[in-house]
Amino acid sequence: MADLKLNKASTRAPEKFDEEETKAALPAIYEELDELQNVLYAQGKYAVLIVLQGMDASGKDGLIKNVFSSVNPQGIIVQSYKVPTAEELSHDFLWRIHKHAPAKGMIQVFNRSHYEDIIVTRVHNMIDDNTASKRMKAINDFEELLVHHNNTVIFKFYLHVSQEEQHKRLDERIQDKTKQWKYNENDFIEAALRKEYLKAYEDCFKHCNKVKWTIVPSDQNWYKEYLVATTLRDALKELNMQYPGIKK
Repeated sequence: MADLKLNKASTRAPEKFDEEETKAALPAIYEELDELQNVLYAQGKYAVLIVLQGMDASGKDGLIKNVFSSVNPQGIIVQSYKVPTAEELSHDFLWRIHKHAPAKGMIQVFNRSHYEDIIVTRVHNMIDDNTASKRMKAINDFEELLVHHNNTVIFKFYLHVSQEEQHKRLDERIQDKTKQWKYNENDFIEAALRKEYLKAYEDCFKHCNKVKWTIVPSDQNWYKEYLVATTLRDALKELNMQYPGIKK
């Protein structure tokens, strides 16, 4: 992903996808995910970590709600990461992350993640390039640890939303009473730093890609949800998981 330029990457579904046909296909895909999650939980051999990153209003909350509503709530945990607390800042930057890594049999969703510590911190000049480089190495080592020492299957999704669609959604947080609780005046300040955020993400994709990233066009929620759901389904199928037999 060394040559990826996000300002040239599409934020919309490929033309071959029909909205109504794609929406109609989603319930069956969600049923497959539900069954795969049941086997994952019963077998207890693999852990699954889903990392969701993206600009404000890229649709992380809605994606979690719509894609994972069908799975057994006993087998999934969602962890949202916000500004670090004083306790978290007194530890290394991965301390608050590692304690929420998934156990075998579980799906763990990170709504934002350890990548905030090399994205937001760089955009706001909280760390220099040398520190960022060291953190990226630590992140690669951390993800390899989860993969090789806990059978963790990691999915990393960047929800790529256009500037126009982002502003539209932020405006909705002012106008729509059901979304006003999400409003934060700082969101518009962050949106104005789009160029800096895209640059930070591009560097992240270049240096933290041992576990590959999926760039998800996110202007259309139906396609965003379809792409994430099918990516998860296809990868989990390849694990060839089986229900365990009667314990002796």
